[in-house]
Amino acid sequence: MNTSVVGLDIGFSSVRAVEVSEAGSAKPTIQRYHEEPLPAGAVSRGEVLEPAIVASALKRLWSAGGFKSRDVVLGMGNHRVVARDLTVPKMSMKRIRESLPFQVQDLLSVPVAEALLDFYTIMEVAGDEAGPQVSGLLIAAVKDVVLANVKSVQLAGLTPVEVDLIPFALSRAIHRGAATDDVIVQIDVGAGTTSVLITAAGIPQFVRLIPAGGDDVTQALMVRLALDAQPADALKLTLGLDPVAHEAETGRSAETLAAATLVHDVTTELLNSLRNTVNYFTNTRHTLTVTRIVLTGGGARLDGFREALAGLTRLPVEAPDPVGAVHLARGLHAEGLQRSGGTYLVALGLALGSKG
Repeated sequence: MNTSVVGLDIGFSSVRAVEVSEAGSAKPTIQRYHEEPLPAGAVSRGEVLEPAIVASALKRLWSAGGFKSRDVVLGMGNHRVVARDLTVPKMSMKRIRESLPFQVQDLLSVPVAEALLDFYTIMEVAGDEAGPQVSGLLIAAVKDVVLANVKSVQLAGLTPVEVDLIPFALSRAIHRGAATDDVIVQIDVGAGTTSVLITAAGIPQFVRLIPAGGDDVTQALMVRLALDAQPADALKLTLGLDPVAHEAETGRSAETLAAATLVHDVTTELLNSLRNTVNYFTNTRHTLTVTRIVLTGGGARLDGFREALAGLTRLPVEAPDPVGAVHLARGLHAEGLQRSGGTYLVALGLALGSKG
C-alpha cells in the first residue's frame, strides 16, 4: 500500500512539490521536496494556460526531486474560486453536497453547471421551527480551471487524488503543532492572487481571494518603463515602498522616483484591500477579536510590505515556521526549509490534508 502522497503547488513562475509519508497520522514525515521553474505564460493567476508545458515541467520536477509517489493533491485558490458564508439545514455531508446546486445559484457569478461545489462546516447553529442548521463556507470553483490543472498533471503521468483549497492547505501547515485559541488572519500574497483566511482556534471562519498580487507591480513597471519582466521585477525589489528614501540613496533622477512611486501606489491598493478585509471581518464578527497576522507569499517579500501592513491594520505581523512542525526523513535538514522562507508551505499543507 502506498503510504506517501505529494502536495503539488502550481505557481506563476514555478511548480513546487512536497512528498509526505503517513500524511494522516500523528507523525507525518517529509520525504523530499523540490521546485522547478516555469516559463512565462504557462500559468496566469493560478490558471494553467499551457497544460503541455506545465506537464513537461512536472516531469522534470519528479526526475530532479526523486519523488517516489505519483499520487498528487492539487491546490486551487485563484480569483476564479469563490468562498461564501452559507447556512443550511443540518444533515449528513453527503446530503449537504447534493443539495448545494439547488441552493447557491444566487451566490455565484457562473451557472451552477459550470462550477465545482463543496461545503466546509464551521458550527451548528440554532434553527427555526424547521430544525437545527449548520453554518459554514461554500467553496465554488470554475470547473474548466480545475480541469486544466488536472489535465497538466495527467499529461505528466501523475494521478490527481484530491483537489483542495490553497488557503485551507496553508492554514493546515501553519497551525500544525501550534494549537492556539487566537483569531488569526492568514495572508498569502501570490503573484496574481492574494488569499485571506481568518481562523479561530485553527478553524476557518472567513475566506477571501483578492485578484491582485506581487506581479501587478511588475506589470505596471513593465508598461511604464518599457522593461522586460526580469529587470522590472528586480527593480521592484530594489525600490520597495519608500520612494523618497530610495531616490536619496540611489541619487537617480525623476525616473527612479516615478518608478518607486508606482511601486508604492500599486502595492498600497493591495494593502488597503487587506485592511478593509480585516475590518469587514472585525465589524461583522463581534465575538471574535483578531490578535495577529501570519504573512506568507513571494509578493510579501517586498521591502516595507510587512511594516506597512502592520501599520494599516494595527496588528502584529509575523512569519510562519517554514517546516510546519513535521518530521524530516533521514538526509533532509531543517535549515534548507528554513531558508526557503515558507516557499513549500502550500505544497506541504496539501499533502497533509490527504485522506488517502
